[in-house]
Amino acid sequence: MLEVRDLVKEFGGLRAVDGVSFTLAAHTITGLIGPNGAGKTTLFNTIAGAHRPTSGSISFLGQAIGGQPPHRIFHAGLVRTFQIPRPFASMTVLENAMLAPAGQAGERLWNNWFARPAVRAQERRVREQARQVLDFVGLERLSGEFAKNLSGGQQKLLELARVLMAEPRLILLDEPGAGVNPTLLATIMDKLQELHARGITFLIIEHNMDLIAQLCDPVLVLAQGRLLMQGTPQAVRSDPRVLEAYLGGEAA
Repeated sequence: MLEVRDLVKEFGGLRAVDGVSFTLAAHTITGLIGPNGAGKTTLFNTIAGAHRPTSGSISFLGQAIGGQPPHRIFHAGLVRTFQIPRPFASMTVLENAMLAPAGQAGERLWNNWFARPAVRAQERRVREQARQVLDFVGLERLSGEFAKNLSGGQQKLLELARVLMAEPRLILLDEPGAGVNPTLLATIMDKLQELHARGITFLIIEHNMDLIAQLCDPVLVLAQGRLLMQGTPQAVRSDPRVLEAYLGGEAA
């Protein structure tokens, strides 16, 4: 589904991603781990179009996407979340979810004058879809609440709901477990497994090794911008190079 070949991203004299190559098979949950500063988020940003690659290639579903703007990559079915959720704080949970689908007729000003029935009909469909997605992630009861009033874990569920509204093929998740209480973390993990069973593919940055071990196979290990190894969670946790680079030389 995703193929990254010899990917390099430099910022001045800093090579944040250094010749990384890997492939993601469809219908898998792949983990991406590594110490702080390893280049994980830069890799995500480059795949998702926020950064233009210095060199190398990225293809998604057989199409080259390296250097494409984020909105084109989004429309192709590759979407991402952020470590710190970014909802529209003064809009409701339902409104945040309804914003996500692309190509809504009401986005064109003249349609609101000359094609009002079509705009209203589509808005009703999007609202119903949003309610279904919010019900799936457990936020339907909070649909009228302002997004700024949600807890950190609830905002991550809203972030997941927004990307689901885009009907993605591949989701890049940036630390879904960071700052989330154990109850909501269990909910997030359950929802990811359900979505995986529906055929959605995931690439997940995460520091919580228990989450990685339960959800992900394979696991990619990044260190100093380079792909150190990839393998099963068990193989990764016992590899001496990982123990040195990621776990400080001690077994997890």
